[in-house]
Amino acid sequence: MAATASTKQAERNVHIIVAAGSGSRYGGNLPKQFCQLNGRPLLMTTLERIHRHTPGWELTVVLSCDMTVEWQDMCREYGFSLPHSIVTGGPTRAHSVRNAIESLAVESCGLISVHDAARPVVSSSLIRNLLDGLNGADGVIPACQVTDSIRITAPDGSSRAVDRKLYRSVQTPQIFPAAKLSEAYRQELRPEFTDDASVMEAAGFCNLRLTAGDPHNIKVTNPGDMAVAELYLSLSDTL
Repeated sequence: MAATASTKQAERNVHIIVAAGSGSRYGGNLPKQFCQLNGRPLLMTTLERIHRHTPGWELTVVLSCDMTVEWQDMCREYGFSLPHSIVTGGPTRAHSVRNAIESLAVESCGLISVHDAARPVVSSSLIRNLLDGLNGADGVIPACQVTDSIRITAPDGSSRAVDRKLYRSVQTPQIFPAAKLSEAYRQELRPEFTDDASVMEAAGFCNLRLTAGDPHNIKVTNPGDMAVAELYLSLSDTL
């Protein structure tokens, strides 16, 4: 069942799929978002699943300049015809998202979601929870409780334990009112901006709500994660 927003929105809503990263931690000749997942590039699964859950939303994919032609070749090779626009990424994730926002006619957009291409197991229930949780806030963010013990380190190599109940592991997609996200991304972008919520906070948009994340919504980072993603996708009818 496709998710719908519970609040009145402008006609256009847009998913920005960030796929411009180098995937250096993954290794191999291709960035991870183009590596094989169930016999085709991972990015195709991410796009298809998020479109299935929100069929009325537009898709904008951010690619590095050296992967744009290769991606178009992949689409032809695999017969991938899902409509999407392509934007060239920047030197950091934040710059890539800014480029995508600047490519949109933001004044005609209601909501913008930003999603990592390397999270192919995004579920309908997660998106539905995000849309229901927005409800007038500056943004809504999926987050999971931390189950591992956590320690904070110091420059001298020492460390100390911290209370894991105070921490959450943040996921994507993150959803924001388009006008507010666009305004936030006009500020000077800093290295500590690792997600869109941090950009919003720095711009003064601090009414950011957390909603329960999905432990199956993993980010493929290492080769072993691909097998886990394939397993979760095989169970997707029950997720």
